[in-house]
Amino acid sequence: MTAVESPQLNPEIPTDSPPTTPNEQFQQFQRQKGVILRVESALAEGPHDPFADKTPKAVLRIFRRIPRSRFPAKRYLYKFLCHKYRQNCKQRTLSSYCTSIRFFLTFVAARGKEKIDQLTRDDLEAFVEHEQDRGMQPNTIYHRLIHIYAFLQYLVDHEMLLANLLLRKLKVKVPDPLPKAMDPIDVTRLLSVIDNTRDRAMILVMLRTGMRIGELLNLKMADVRLSEQKILIWEGEKNATGRSVCLSTDAAGALSQWISLRDPEKENIFYARGRHSMGYTASRKMFIKYLTRAGLSAKGYCLHSLRHTFATDLLNAGMRLECLQQLLGHSSLEMTLRYARLSNKTREKEYFKAMAVIEGDLSDEPDRFDCPLPAPPEAAELLGAHDPKLHQ
Repeated sequence: MTAVESPQLNPEIPTDSPPTTPNEQFQQFQRQKGVILRVESALAEGPHDPFADKTPKAVLRIFRRIPRSRFPAKRYLYKFLCHKYRQNCKQRTLSSYCTSIRFFLTFVAARGKEKIDQLTRDDLEAFVEHEQDRGMQPNTIYHRLIHIYAFLQYLVDHEMLLANLLLRKLKVKVPDPLPKAMDPIDVTRLLSVIDNTRDRAMILVMLRTGMRIGELLNLKMADVRLSEQKILIWEGEKNATGRSVCLSTDAAGALSQWISLRDPEKENIFYARGRHSMGYTASRKMFIKYLTRAGLSAKGYCLHSLRHTFATDLLNAGMRLECLQQLLGHSSLEMTLRYARLSNKTREKEYFKAMAVIEGDLSDEPDRFDCPLPAPPEAAELLGAHDPKLHQ
């Protein structure tokens, strides 16, 4: 069959025969009055977002990736992403879903599967092995499996796929490393080399509040209560749950100094030169610059290390886990418990006390300051109020 004889792509059938070029393929999807039109309609009628002028275009770019690849069941992927958008998933989440499922379906197509109902457990196992052979990290493969199973569950719920594929789900063991907090000496060295007012305010606020970098970059003037020394985070970056965080005296002072110098016409508190906001890349470069200046570039610290340092310092100071959980914005206490593994002063004290006994530096005899226990009463005293026969 020549390119001219290629059948027209219908988004309403599961198997797809691609047109000659990705451009033509995308145009065909637009002409079909089908999935693309429904996607654009769903995006236009979606929930209000503080970046409403940017979000629809950004999300549409995610949908436009689909026609560029050759794999089965494209229309189901469209519908699934629309479903996730209606659930108010963020742009980054939608992008992750799209990437993981596209990779999987493209891999399945390379194995000769043309229909979605031809999927088997062997395809999932082969995909995991393929990703491992490519050198992908276990955490990446773990999250891709989550996205793929969510897609398969959607197909099962809409009776597009049999449920037996979801039995005995594949699991990838993911390492659970300790949070990488900064050494107190390194924190002092880092703060000593920051000579820019804005940068000092940014790093100190993250270090003293535990805010994520995305939450900091989206911070507005209306969110700061300097007189109360707190910041309101209306929607958390990861779990969309609002919380308030406290500002220490040094962080409040640094932030107040920057606010007095910043352009009052800008909505965001922190912004790059000549812009109304600041991006992740610019903030990372800023942090790396100061790490290099302080001689800490080989330590492997990143901006998120400031959040880890915040949590570790508070635990060392005796803060309860439940309180720290609220300040960090964790949805479960299990996430906060990771920091208890990193630093537990009670455990360390017991360890060194035991080692002192083992090494002979400390006697295991009772401490002379311990109060002796009273002697146990005689049997006669205990049994005196009972039958005299018990004395025999």
